[in-house]
Amino acid sequence: MKISYTIKILQLKETFSIAYGNYDTREALLIELSHLNCKGYGECVAIDYYQIDLKSFISRLKEIQPLLERQSVVHPEEFFRFLSGLDLHPFLVSALDCAYWDLFGKLENKRFAELNSIPLENLAQSSITISVGSLDEQVKKIEKSKWNKFKVKCKGLNKPDISRLLQLNRDLALDSNSSFTDENCVWLQENIEVQKFSYLEQPRPVDQYKILKKEGFANWMADEDCQNIDSLEELMPYYKSVNIKLMKCGGLTPALGMIAKAKELKYKIMIGCMTESTVGISAACLLAGLTDFADLDGANLISNDYASGNFVENGKIILSGKPGLGIVLK
Repeated sequence: MKISYTIKILQLKETFSIAYGNYDTREALLIELSHLNCKGYGECVAIDYYQIDLKSFISRLKEIQPLLERQSVVHPEEFFRFLSGLDLHPFLVSALDCAYWDLFGKLENKRFAELNSIPLENLAQSSITISVGSLDEQVKKIEKSKWNKFKVKCKGLNKPDISRLLQLNRDLALDSNSSFTDENCVWLQENIEVQKFSYLEQPRPVDQYKILKKEGFANWMADEDCQNIDSLEELMPYYKSVNIKLMKCGGLTPALGMIAKAKELKYKIMIGCMTESTVGISAACLLAGLTDFADLDGANLISNDYASGNFVENGKIILSGKPGLGIVLK
C-alpha cells in the first residue's frame, strides 16, 4: 500500500461568518492510499478553534509513512486498530480511516453501505448554514433558498431576532457556536416557542453545559462538547441530541460505534461536517441512513471542489452508488 498527501486551499463562495470568526478559505489535507491500481481518499481540514496545524500532520505522516506502507490490506476495523496505536490526532486518524474504507471498498468492489449493512432509504435531509449577519440578511437568504432546512448561525442572543425567526414558519435550527450565556440558556429552555427550532447547537463553551436541562423546551445539541463515544454518558442529563462529525471522533469506524451507542442512550443524532470538499462530505453522506438530522453542506459552500462522489443538492443527499466511498478526484 502506498500513501501520498497534499494540502489544498478551499475557496469559500462567500465569507463564512460564525461566532468564532470570519473565513474566506480553509486549508484541507488530502490523503491518498493506493494498492493494485485502486485509490482511496480521505480529508481533514484546518480549524483554528480546534488548533489544527496541517503542517504538523504532514510531519507526522512522514514519520509513520514506512509503517503505513508496510501494512498489508486487512479489514478496515483492523486497520483502525493499527492507527489507534500510533498516537495521532483524531482529525488525521479520520482522514486515514476514510481513505482506507474508500480503498478497501474499491478493492472489494463493494459500497461502504453494503459492507456495513447501512440502509439507503429515507436518508436524513441536510440543512444549509446561514452565516452570522443582520437578521434581514439572514431572512433574505432563507427566503431565496431552494433548501428546506436551515441552520442559522448567531453570535449571542437577540430575543427579538429569535421571535422573528420563529414567525418564518420554516424548518430552522440555531447554532450559537458557544456564544450564549447561562441566562440566555435558561430563557431558551423555559420558552415553549423555542421547541419550534429543530435543535439548538452548542450553546455554551466546552464543558460549561451544566446549566442545560434536557427536559426543557430546547432541543440542546452537543457539538464541541461531544468529541467521541466517551462523551455520551456524561452529557445525558443536559443534551437531547449530539452532532457526530467524522473528524472529531476519528473517522467512519468510530462514528459507527458512536452512532450505535447514542441510539442506545436515546439521543437524537446528527451527522455533521466542517467546511470540506466532496472528499469529506462523501464519507459523511454514507451515514445519513442512520441519523435523525444531517448538516452536510460543507462542499456546497466552496467554489473549487476538487472531487466528485456523494453530494447534497438542495438538501437531498444523493449517493453515487460507486464502490468504497464513491470518491473520484476531478
